Amino acid sequence: MRLRSTLLCLTLLPLAAQASPPANTEVLVDLLAIPGSAGLGAIQRVGYTPYRGAAVSRDLVPLYMYEGKQVFLHATRVGWKLTDQPASGFDVFLDYRYEGFPIDQTPAVLAGMAKRNAGVDVGAGYRHRAGWGNIDAELLHDANNTSHGTEWRLGYNVDLQAGRLHLRPNLTVARRSANLNNYYYGVPLSEATALRPAYMPGAGTDWTLGLYAYYEMTQRWRLLAGIGVNKQDADVRRSPIVEDKMQVSALVGAAYDFGSHKPYSEPGLPLHVRVYGGRETACNFLPAVTFRCGSTRTQDDTRIWGFDIGRPLIEKVNNWPLDFVAYVGLLAIDERGIQPDGLQLNAQIKAYYYGFPWSAAVRTRVGFGAGFSMAQRVPLTEVRDQARRGRNTSRLLNYLDPSLDFSVGDLLGSKRLKETYLGIGVSHRSGIFGSSQLLGNINGGSNYFYGYLETKL
Repeated sequence: MRLRSTLLCLTLLPLAAQASPPANTEVLVDLLAIPGSAGLGAIQRVGYTPYRGAAVSRDLVPLYMYEGKQVFLHATRVGWKLTDQPASGFDVFLDYRYEGFPIDQTPAVLAGMAKRNAGVDVGAGYRHRAGWGNIDAELLHDANNTSHGTEWRLGYNVDLQAGRLHLRPNLTVARRSANLNNYYYGVPLSEATALRPAYMPGAGTDWTLGLYAYYEMTQRWRLLAGIGVNKQDADVRRSPIVEDKMQVSALVGAAYDFGSHKPYSEPGLPLHVRVYGGRETACNFLPAVTFRCGSTRTQDDTRIWGFDIGRPLIEKVNNWPLDFVAYVGLLAIDERGIQPDGLQLNAQIKAYYYGFPWSAAVRTRVGFGAGFSMAQRVPLTEVRDQARRGRNTSRLLNYLDPSLDFSVGDLLGSKRLKETYLGIGVSHRSGIFGSSQLLGNINGGSNYFYGYLETKL
């Protein structure tokens, strides 16, 4: 059972991405997260890939985290707690699988083979926490018909502390099905060559040994680190496309803990409701945000309409005029009959600053949100833009939401409308400069200017 609370980690260092199993971010996050806290951080992954002739993997891993009483978001994992006991519990989840062929600099041994894609697993987990250590047992199965594979995982770790240094050694044993290993590391007869004979490794057992740590630099700042060594099953290592060696991977980063906050489901917390509408812009993100570009004249003239619902995570951080709010929203895209319209699910944590000299008269907020965006289908503006540059598209991308608004109640002299805001913003999807395997290594995205009305209920 996860005993931890809110953590938001956004990786900031862009790196060239290639597929390889990472050091276990779930173990690191569970060690770092503190009950009743909210935070923001940065983490990067580096590791060897299992494929013969592949370069070292360097990947940007956007890690957004939230843990409530029942729902949790752990980096690439989102789930539902079936029980909520201090020492043990069960949960179900969806998790991203970091496996597949390298996207950049594909090694010669894989030439001519169909691409093996990363997958999404549906899983169930059991957690037990005790003084002698922690037990994690999980069952995962392919959820999007990528490999049709299944994996059982059993992990043991123990928590150690020396002053400000927190350590967690971890051992994980994974039993992988034949479908899983054959998809990622097999060579079917149709793809065999003289230098790459047909081969199917079948089911096997992998072992991973890891060490994860964080160091408390201050009351709020933590340095993060993790290293893992993975030994694949002997039959997998005999595959003609696999390098017969252990895979080493590492995680490094930092995080800031904003401190205790009220439980997300606590009665009496205000509900933020926002409705908005807008139009596509050809302006790039930075010129749009800095008001150096404001044109909505585009070839497609697509439109958006949507709503967001949010709860405050923490208000007046360190007594500053700074709030953090978590939002989930649904956005509809009007593609003007050029392609079918689509829906878009956005999840973000947004910071609001309102410490301007005139805010006592008319409260003015500058907001900046960051999170994920999952589109029902790739928006037309992204399809056309990426096609012109010969690049891929992705339904899942990073989401940024800068905004500027003012209190309607302050402007009209109405106390009843003081917590109602009218404003403008930019709805931005991007792949973070093609540096994230999770986001499909997309270099590009879309921007929409919008106007909105938000109130607290």
